[in-house]
Amino acid sequence: MSDTIFIRGLVIHARHGVMEHETAVGQRFVIDLDLTADLSESSRTDRLADTVSYSNVVASATAAFKDDNYRLLERAAGAVADAILADFPKITTVRVTVHKPHAPIPAIFDDVGVTLTRSRS
Repeated sequence: MSDTIFIRGLVIHARHGVMEHETAVGQRFVIDLDLTADLSESSRTDRLADTVSYSNVVASATAAFKDDNYRLLERAAGAVADAILADFPKITTVRVTVHKPHAPIPAIFDDVGVTLTRSRS
């Protein structure tokens, strides 16, 4: 199956990072989600009950991302992936990309981040 729901550019202010000022002040993060699910029924019925609510996914991802102050983006992305798989049984695979555009790196760059893909066992 190759049905995908995607959410791009979810902006969240959070206090993740290794450096003290990152956890004190926080910064802007951007999350992209790719969710694999069987959308064949909802594509025929046009009923929300037959698919996954984007709004509910955003709420779940936001809560998971902001629940704790993680040191690593890998852990923050993992928390989002775990929450989505736990909250939405119709989703079989989730791909989470967390962008940290203002990472404290002494260089000029457009973006840094991580992408994790997790599937149901």
